[in-house]
Amino acid sequence: MSALLKVDRLCAGYGASNVLFDVNLAIREGEVATLLGRNGMGKSTLVKCLCGWLKPTSGQIEFNGKAVAGAPAHVIGKLGLGLVPEGRQVFPTLTIRENLVATARPPQDAVAAAWTIDRVVAFFPRLGERMTQMAGTLSGGEQQMLAIGRALMTNPRLLILDEATEGLAPLVRMDIWRALGKLKSEKLAMLVIDKDLRALLPLADHHTGLEKGRVVMTGTSAEISAQQDRLHALIGV
Repeated sequence: MSALLKVDRLCAGYGASNVLFDVNLAIREGEVATLLGRNGMGKSTLVKCLCGWLKPTSGQIEFNGKAVAGAPAHVIGKLGLGLVPEGRQVFPTLTIRENLVATARPPQDAVAAAWTIDRVVAFFPRLGERMTQMAGTLSGGEQQMLAIGRALMTNPRLLILDEATEGLAPLVRMDIWRALGKLKSEKLAMLVIDKDLRALLPLADHHTGLEKGRVVMTGTSAEISAQQDRLHALIGV
């Protein structure tokens, strides 16, 4: 099976400062992959390149069969990339319903089960209880559920979650991980950035570790679990 997302020797940075150096990554349909690494190692810069917010200095990105390195964000989004951004970034002065409607688009595949407001509410019942509530008044966990629901309303082929559970209470984090497990069971491809290895290892099919903008570790959950010293150096677990 060919890769849904393929990143080949990607380099990127800001002005004269290079951040990413020859990064390679591939995700197939239905796979869950992770990006591991401490803060400042280049994970968010890679996400910006994938989403079209930052033009790479060299290298290739192919998504859904198209070369998209340097393409505008709206073009990449239409190809089926959905993002749950770091810090959630919901529209605070819009209601839950308005947040969901704002990003809605039909699925590219007519056979696929479409993500609708009713389906998002069934997935996150807590949102259904507060549909007319302003998003800015929600708890952090509810905002994260809304951010995931908003991304799902784009009917993505690949869902990227940047710091999936950062700053959330333990019980809420469990809810989010359960939700991601359900999405995996529905064969939605995902790229997850988080530091909770106990949750990531059983969820993900493979992992990529970044250090100072370079790929320093790759492998399945079993393979990276066998390298505890390297894991500790990579993310301090």
